[in-house]
Amino acid sequence: MSTDATPQAVTDAPPSAADGARHPRALAPGNLILTVVLSVFGAVVGVQLLATLGVTPSTSLIGALAAMTLARVPLVALRGFRSVHAQNLAQTSISSATFGAANSLFLPIGIPFLFGMDDMIIPMLIGVAAAMLVDAWLLYRMYDTPAFPAKNPWPLGLAAAEAIKAGDEGGRRAKVLGLGLLTGLVGAVFSLPMSAFGVALIGGFGAMAAFGVGLLFSQYADTLFDLDINAMYLPHGMMIGAGLVALVQVGRTILEARRTNAAEVRAAGAAEDAGEGARRLGRSMRLGFGAYLVISVLLAFGTGAATHMSPGMLVGFLVYATVAAFLHELLVGIAAMHSGWFPAFAIALITLLLGILIGFPPEALVVLSGFTAATGPAFADMGYDLKTGYLLRGENVDPAFELEGRRQQLIAAMIGFGVAIVVVLVSYRMFFDNGQTAPIDAAYVAAIKAGPSVETAQHLALWAIPGAIVQIIGGSKRQLGILLATGLLITTPMAGWMVAAGIAARVIAPRLFGKDVKGDLEVFAGGAIAGDALYSFGNGVFKAVK
Repeated sequence: MSTDATPQAVTDAPPSAADGARHPRALAPGNLILTVVLSVFGAVVGVQLLATLGVTPSTSLIGALAAMTLARVPLVALRGFRSVHAQNLAQTSISSATFGAANSLFLPIGIPFLFGMDDMIIPMLIGVAAAMLVDAWLLYRMYDTPAFPAKNPWPLGLAAAEAIKAGDEGGRRAKVLGLGLLTGLVGAVFSLPMSAFGVALIGGFGAMAAFGVGLLFSQYADTLFDLDINAMYLPHGMMIGAGLVALVQVGRTILEARRTNAAEVRAAGAAEDAGEGARRLGRSMRLGFGAYLVISVLLAFGTGAATHMSPGMLVGFLVYATVAAFLHELLVGIAAMHSGWFPAFAIALITLLLGILIGFPPEALVVLSGFTAATGPAFADMGYDLKTGYLLRGENVDPAFELEGRRQQLIAAMIGFGVAIVVVLVSYRMFFDNGQTAPIDAAYVAAIKAGPSVETAQHLALWAIPGAIVQIIGGSKRQLGILLATGLLITTPMAGWMVAAGIAARVIAPRLFGKDVKGDLEVFAGGAIAGDALYSFGNGVFKAVK
């Protein structure tokens, strides 16, 4: 059973195309069989946990561990799984299947079901499946461009890479990772969000500070200040303001990067000149906008929502749905890139609230909520997976090998998404017959039934102003407004304190252990995030089957 891979340790000199090295192929028989099996498992677990607990676990490390375990079976046919790049393909496929099946497919089709529009379910599934595939493909194209640089944290991707490296290398790295893993597991047992602690160790300092402030204010606003920030739509308004500014900043980044002298960028050690990265980003955004416009047309007519709107309103709806889906994707990606958290549910609710205020009919709002909710999760997850591969391949030490690796990861992800579509198609009716949908679906349906509110519009407009101001102050690199709003939207208890602890640790550690401790902190952070993810996954599965 060939994996088309040669065992390869991660060293200071990773394999390169110049040395004749070849990246394992995702469609090689061994890799294909493993990715399909893992994808089925990930999709089933993802849907089950979202339906029963309302959460989607990170299964990325499960895939890597499965490949590592097979690599240690003393059979020649399994020897290829010793390659860290084959393990990277395994974790890419299972995480894609998990988030794709749960967040991008099962969640959106639950909205028309709860609204009593069963005839919309299959057309919605077809539309959101297309949106999911476009979502992942766009991140593949936008990765390592000025808007989504490979050097940014992408915390869950870093955690997976450190786990794979430690399993391959052993030694000091494995010990530090093991300590972090144990810390993450123990903290998670006591209901501490250790992923927040790990993210704070590796994220940008300003971004993490803004994220922590948002989390702490969200936790204590009611207790200390008697403020119900959700009733005031404070987080939602701030995300709207920050998001609009962020969109403008992305546009400016593209224009400015195109003017950058390529030679200066190469001298600074960039992977490719900024002008080419900006052009690739610009082309991707245009292609993405066009693809989402086509999907919105298909959804509007396929579900019958178009028949409930006048021609003028239909045109407005198609434009708004396209912009909302695209903006949702970018905001989720930016939040995930910096913080490791992506408030996709909340941002989708924001786009729905704006649609309600515009005055679209309920049928159109059902389509809008499902469409926007489907974009973002696959985008963010693809970013994590590509970050893992980027680190394992030596951080672009060989551009040709790096690009080939990304292509193989995209293929592995598409296999995972394909499996996710099949799993949801054959299983959704079983869940719906038992009255099980994603819990957030009820919030979307309730908002649609409640209808427009002048007070809501005023709150959103009011709080959009400070959100925009903070985003402008932070600039496109730090994304302070997006991260502050992300923290305000997340209600995980103690997350703010864990971010504060992580920031304190990264300040104190170099003074106690010297500047060289930074590398150990990154490995330790990867372990803490991985430990939290593994415990959450195991605990979720246990509760679901209990």
